[in-house]
Amino acid sequence: MKEVYLGLGSNLGERKGYIKGALAGLARAGVAIDGVSSLYETEPVGYTDQPPFYNAVARGLTGLQPRQLLNAVLAIEKELGRRRDIRWGPRTIDIDILLYGQEVFQEEDLLIPHPRLAERAFVLIPLLELAPSLSLPDGRKIADLVKAVDSRGVKRIGNLGWLP
Repeated sequence: MKEVYLGLGSNLGERKGYIKGALAGLARAGVAIDGVSSLYETEPVGYTDQPPFYNAVARGLTGLQPRQLLNAVLAIEKELGRRRDIRWGPRTIDIDILLYGQEVFQEEDLLIPHPRLAERAFVLIPLLELAPSLSLPDGRKIADLVKAVDSRGVKRIGNLGWLP
Protein backbone atom coordinates (compact mmCIF):
# COMPACT_ATOMS: atom_id res chain seq x y z
CA MET A 1 0.00 0.00 0.00
CA LYS A 2 1.20 3.48 -0.86
CA GLU A 3 0.32 6.74 0.83
CA VAL A 4 -0.98 9.14 -1.81
CA TYR A 5 -1.90 12.81 -1.76
CA LEU A 6 -4.44 14.11 -4.25
CA GLY A 7 -5.38 17.69 -5.06
CA LEU A 8 -9.08 18.36 -5.64
CA GLY A 9 -10.55 21.45 -7.27
CA SER A 10 -13.86 22.67 -8.68
CA ASN A 11 -15.15 25.99 -9.96
CA LEU A 12 -18.42 25.11 -11.68
CA GLY A 13 -21.81 24.25 -10.26
CA GLU A 14 -22.04 22.88 -6.72
CA ARG A 15 -18.29 23.01 -6.10
CA LYS A 16 -18.38 21.39 -2.67
CA GLY A 17 -20.62 18.61 -3.98
CA TYR A 18 -18.23 17.82 -6.83
CA ILE A 19 -15.30 17.57 -4.43
CA LYS A 20 -17.29 15.24 -2.17
CA GLY A 21 -18.25 13.21 -5.26
CA ALA A 22 -14.59 12.91 -6.21
CA LEU A 23 -13.72 11.64 -2.73
CA ALA A 24 -16.50 9.05 -2.92
CA GLY A 25 -15.28 8.00 -6.37
CA LEU A 26 -11.72 7.63 -5.13
CA ALA A 27 -12.92 5.45 -2.25
CA ARG A 28 -14.86 3.24 -4.69
CA ALA A 29 -11.78 3.00 -6.93
CA GLY A 30 -9.56 1.65 -4.15
CA VAL A 31 -8.16 4.68 -2.35
CA ALA A 32 -8.81 4.46 1.41
CA ILE A 33 -9.12 8.17 2.21
CA ASP A 34 -7.81 8.79 5.74
CA GLY A 35 -7.55 12.57 5.74
CA VAL A 36 -9.02 15.59 3.98
CA SER A 37 -7.87 19.18 4.42
CA SER A 38 -10.11 22.13 5.00
CA LEU A 39 -11.84 23.62 1.99
CA TYR A 40 -10.18 26.70 0.48
CA GLU A 41 -11.49 29.23 -2.00
CA THR A 42 -8.83 30.32 -4.46
CA GLU A 43 -8.40 32.56 -7.45
CA PRO A 44 -7.89 30.78 -10.79
CA VAL A 45 -4.37 30.36 -12.17
CA GLY A 46 -3.42 30.53 -15.85
CA TYR A 47 -6.75 31.23 -17.53
CA THR A 48 -8.17 33.79 -15.10
CA ASP A 49 -11.50 34.69 -16.77
CA GLN A 50 -13.46 32.14 -14.75
CA PRO A 51 -15.07 31.71 -11.31
CA PRO A 52 -13.00 31.07 -8.17
CA PHE A 53 -12.15 27.51 -7.21
CA TYR A 54 -12.81 25.44 -4.16
CA ASN A 55 -9.68 23.38 -3.41
CA ALA A 56 -8.77 20.66 -0.93
CA VAL A 57 -6.16 17.93 -0.56
CA ALA A 58 -6.92 14.32 0.35
CA ARG A 59 -4.57 11.72 1.80
CA GLY A 60 -5.17 8.02 1.36
CA LEU A 61 -3.70 4.57 1.06
CA THR A 62 -3.96 2.56 -2.13
CA GLY A 63 -2.76 -0.64 -3.70
CA LEU A 64 -3.26 0.87 -7.15
CA GLN A 65 -0.15 1.42 -9.23
CA PRO A 66 0.38 5.00 -10.48
CA ARG A 67 -1.03 4.29 -13.97
CA GLN A 68 -4.07 2.56 -12.45
CA LEU A 69 -4.59 5.51 -10.12
CA LEU A 70 -4.39 7.95 -13.05
CA ASN A 71 -6.95 5.90 -14.98
CA ALA A 72 -9.26 5.92 -11.95
CA VAL A 73 -8.85 9.70 -11.56
CA LEU A 74 -9.66 10.31 -15.24
CA ALA A 75 -12.75 8.06 -15.02
CA ILE A 76 -14.00 9.89 -11.91
CA GLU A 77 -13.47 13.27 -13.57
CA LYS A 78 -15.42 12.10 -16.63
CA GLU A 79 -18.20 10.66 -14.46
CA LEU A 80 -18.51 14.04 -12.72
CA GLY A 81 -18.80 15.94 -16.01
CA ARG A 82 -15.24 17.18 -16.50
CA ARG A 83 -14.62 18.68 -19.94
CA ARG A 84 -11.19 19.63 -21.24
CA ASP A 85 -12.03 22.46 -23.65
CA ILE A 86 -9.67 25.17 -22.33
CA ARG A 87 -6.29 24.50 -20.72
CA TRP A 88 -6.61 25.53 -17.05
CA GLY A 89 -10.22 26.47 -17.83
CA PRO A 90 -13.36 26.07 -15.73
CA ARG A 91 -14.19 22.56 -14.58
CA THR A 92 -16.65 20.63 -12.49
CA ILE A 93 -13.79 18.68 -10.95
CA ASP A 94 -10.04 18.41 -11.21
CA ILE A 95 -8.14 15.64 -9.43
CA ASP A 96 -4.34 15.79 -9.45
CA ILE A 97 -2.02 13.08 -8.17
CA LEU A 98 0.35 15.16 -6.07
CA LEU A 99 2.45 12.47 -4.39
CA TYR A 100 2.67 8.68 -4.57
CA GLY A 101 4.68 7.73 -1.51
CA GLN A 102 8.17 9.13 -1.98
CA GLU A 103 8.38 7.78 -5.51
CA VAL A 104 9.14 9.73 -8.67
CA PHE A 105 7.42 8.88 -11.98
CA GLN A 106 8.27 10.56 -15.24
CA GLU A 107 6.17 9.45 -18.17
CA GLU A 108 4.73 11.61 -20.94
CA ASP A 109 1.28 11.86 -19.36
CA LEU A 110 2.09 11.04 -15.74
CA LEU A 111 4.52 13.11 -13.70
CA ILE A 112 4.72 12.47 -9.95
CA PRO A 113 5.29 14.53 -7.85
CA HIS A 114 2.95 16.88 -9.69
CA PRO A 115 5.25 19.18 -11.69
CA ARG A 116 3.72 22.44 -10.41
CA LEU A 117 3.08 21.35 -6.81
CA ALA A 118 5.90 23.50 -5.38
CA GLU A 119 4.53 26.68 -7.05
CA ARG A 120 0.87 26.43 -6.08
CA ALA A 121 -0.30 27.89 -2.80
CA PHE A 122 -3.75 26.34 -3.33
CA VAL A 123 -2.10 22.91 -3.11
CA LEU A 124 0.71 23.59 -0.64
CA ILE A 125 -1.43 25.20 2.07
CA PRO A 126 -3.96 22.34 2.37
CA LEU A 127 -1.11 19.83 2.01
CA LEU A 128 0.72 21.46 4.93
CA GLU A 129 -2.49 21.34 6.98
CA LEU A 130 -2.76 17.57 6.41
CA ALA A 131 0.92 16.69 6.78
CA PRO A 132 2.99 19.40 8.53
CA SER A 133 6.25 17.41 8.41
CA LEU A 134 5.89 16.13 4.83
CA SER A 135 8.78 16.47 2.39
CA LEU A 136 8.94 15.92 -1.35
CA PRO A 137 11.07 13.06 -2.70
CA ASP A 138 13.86 15.58 -3.41
CA GLY A 139 13.95 16.54 0.29
CA ARG A 140 12.22 19.92 0.08
CA LYS A 141 9.85 20.43 3.00
CA ILE A 142 6.26 21.46 2.31
CA ALA A 143 6.50 23.94 5.21
CA ASP A 144 9.41 25.70 3.50
CA LEU A 145 7.67 25.73 0.12
CA VAL A 146 4.57 27.35 1.65
CA LYS A 147 6.72 30.22 2.94
CA ALA A 148 8.04 30.83 -0.58
CA VAL A 149 4.69 31.20 -2.41
CA ASP A 150 2.19 34.05 -2.56
CA SER A 151 -0.78 32.86 -0.52
CA ARG A 152 -2.92 36.02 -0.70
CA GLY A 153 -5.47 34.41 -3.05
CA VAL A 154 -6.07 31.38 -0.81
CA LYS A 155 -8.87 31.70 1.76
CA ARG A 156 -9.87 28.93 4.17
CA ILE A 157 -13.64 28.64 4.17
CA GLY A 158 -14.16 25.73 6.56
CA ASN A 159 -14.34 21.98 6.80
CA LEU A 160 -15.51 19.94 3.86
CA GLY A 161 -17.72 17.81 6.08
CA TRP A 162 -16.70 14.53 4.45
CA LEU A 163 -15.92 11.44 6.48
CA PRO A 164 -14.46 8.23 5.06
